[in-house]
Amino acid sequence: MPERSAHPLDAQVGIIGAGPVGLTLAGRLAQRGVSVLLLEQHPRLTGEGSRALCMQRETLEIWARLGVGEQVAKRGVQWSIGRTYFRGRELFSVRLPGAGDEHFPPFVNINQTEVEALLLEHVQALRTVDLRWGHQLSAVAQDRDGVDLRARTDAGEGAEAHFRVRYVVGTDGAHSAVRRLLGMGFPGHSHDDLFLICDIRTRLPFPDERRFHFDPPWNPGRQVLIHPQPDHTWRIDWQVPLGTDVEAERVNGRLDRRIRAVIGADTAYELVWVTAYRFNQRVVDRYRVGRVLVAGDAAHVMSPFGARGLNSGAADAENLAWKLALVLADQAPPDLLETYHAERRAAALENLAVTDATMRFMVPRGPFRRALRNAILRGSTRWPRLRRLVNSGRLAQPFVYAASPLVDAPERPDPRLPLPGAVAPDARCGELRSGAEAGPPLTRLRELFGGQFVALLVHDNPEAAARAGVRAAGLAWPAPVSVAVLGPAMPLTGMTVLTDPAGAVRSAYGGAGPRAFLVRPDGHLAGTLALPRPEAVDGLSALVAQSIGA
Repeated sequence: MPERSAHPLDAQVGIIGAGPVGLTLAGRLAQRGVSVLLLEQHPRLTGEGSRALCMQRETLEIWARLGVGEQVAKRGVQWSIGRTYFRGRELFSVRLPGAGDEHFPPFVNINQTEVEALLLEHVQALRTVDLRWGHQLSAVAQDRDGVDLRARTDAGEGAEAHFRVRYVVGTDGAHSAVRRLLGMGFPGHSHDDLFLICDIRTRLPFPDERRFHFDPPWNPGRQVLIHPQPDHTWRIDWQVPLGTDVEAERVNGRLDRRIRAVIGADTAYELVWVTAYRFNQRVVDRYRVGRVLVAGDAAHVMSPFGARGLNSGAADAENLAWKLALVLADQAPPDLLETYHAERRAAALENLAVTDATMRFMVPRGPFRRALRNAILRGSTRWPRLRRLVNSGRLAQPFVYAASPLVDAPERPDPRLPLPGAVAPDARCGELRSGAEAGPPLTRLRELFGGQFVALLVHDNPEAAARAGVRAAGLAWPAPVSVAVLGPAMPLTGMTVLTDPAGAVRSAYGGAGPRAFLVRPDGHLAGTLALPRPEAVDGLSALVAQSIGA
């Protein structure tokens, strides 16, 4: 390919791979006015079983900003109890914290295929997304102005398409063509055992619970995980020896015997999907190489125990979307993209450490470690303290960017305040509006987040709050910022005035006196500063500059 190309620009961003991460990124970029070329090698949505299954609250919030989060949550199965067994005996159960006053429950089970279909329907309706099916990436070449792409198409033998974009993001999975064509390494290791996974449709007397079995009689020496799905569908994961043949298991009846050991000898069922996976623990050294970036499984893969794969990929997309949009609009320096690498690779390393610890407990190496693991499992039935050592998967949590150069995090955070770098807390609220304004008023803080930066001012003195809000609304911000103020007793021009009838906002944000909080476009808290007087709000401008790397 030539070093420089005269080919006209086809889109601002090219995304390779129309899976859930690619679709999420395409949708979030399009919402910010970015034109997207989305290339997918398959001729249509493949719909391959459950794969990713357990969707985290913060992932649902990201999809809610796209307009599909409510549908995913409503369609999925909510569960709150996880049970752990050893050799057929229940050791203990863990109840997840309830949804409480949160918008979404902590986790919803729904298979990846259904999520992809909902995301696809939404993205196809966006005018600035050009989705090309049957386009397999064959070459990538970048220069100082953009990236040239070539892709083999399904138009006939030798058919090829050529595209020019400003930036490219590889969301094309664990066997990423983007990663291969750029010569990006994928260091890590593979687990020796396979996991045989199937979805079955059947009516069972089981409640909607997660069940994890260590060394059950019907899979001796290995593990089994059972998860509920919508439409009376259940996912079962068996740890099996390397070399297990899925088709042979179906033909010789062993798969049926595995299933019946779980559901009973006389229970009718329909086999919906079956496959085998060998799980890997890998992460790229660099998430960004010039104008090319990677996200989701193209950047990191890990064991599924803890639901950290797709949830982390959605967070990759949300982190990258706002940064790319600001850079393309010349509202932030190109080096802002380097912080995508810094922030999301740190998140991947944390997830890999957590899932690696789970796998070391699930599959202990050597007879001594196995004996110690089994002693912990047996002892946990008598001594509750030992249950903290039983690791059947630490469920996913959003990463905290406290060490990021974009975040103003104190060395000793005030425990009364939300932690800078963490997801900004949601809370019920109201909104003061003039009668001429159209549209429904705000009911939750989360409705403010996810677009541009938000300067949230929390004050108990109405007059001081109004002065601070007016001053903030008049600042020359280095990037787009919307101002929201809690405290004034009347609507004010150029900002959102919040009410707090239940005290939820002050409970989450106002524990240390009048303060200003800066929330990033991905919903994470960039920093906070005290407001001893209204003019102190001027410091937010420097905080925004730090948050875009300016």
